[in-house]
Amino acid sequence: MKTKVKEFRTAAGLTQQQLAEQVHVSARTVISIEKGQYNPSLMLAYRMAEVFGVSVEELCCLRENRELEDRNYEDL
Repeated sequence: MKTKVKEFRTAAGLTQQQLAEQVHVSARTVISIEKGQYNPSLMLAYRMAEVFGVSVEELCCLRENRELEDRNYEDL
């Protein structure tokens, strides 16, 4: 799943470790989310969205991800 975590984190001037500490996860988790290798839980997405002052929908590119998923289902 595509997210804007890295974009918002760098704009906020936070390191991966600093963000991880604020949302109670490891830096490795933040790295994996930023690389698209791990989808955050709803609660983790909510915590990160609160840190950045944005909605979960915006942080997690929910509209864009849904459209991509819908296209994949159309190809079946």
